[in-house]
Amino acid sequence: MDIRPIRNDEDHEAALREIEALWGAQAGTPEGDRLDVLITLADAYEGARWPIPEGDPVDAINGSMAMEGRTQSDLAEVLGSASRASEVLRRKRALTLPMIWALHEQWRIPAEVLVRPYRTAA
Repeated sequence: MDIRPIRNDEDHEAALREIEALWGAQAGTPEGDRLDVLITLADAYEGARWPIPEGDPVDAINGSMAMEGRTQSDLAEVLGSASRASEVLRRKRALTLPMIWALHEQWRIPAEVLVRPYRTAA
């Protein structure tokens, strides 16, 4: 298995072409193992080359809502009122500890993300 580190965009493109060719290889086969290793290398390179900036608590809430198909009404149920949910999403109101705890417990948003400092419009 002649695999080497991905050090530049050219190496990355070559790895992606090979990943595409190997896609669907059965796990436990030499091709499947090669695919797993190449995906791991490509993921590591992409994370270093194009890092995703950490979001703030409101970004995390919006992301959770999008991924789980939740609505602002669902958020209102967790936070206690429609106006509170609206104000949080518009950054007019900061999250309180009870809100953070409820979001963590009910929606499984990591508490360490929800307690990050962020700017509010108010």
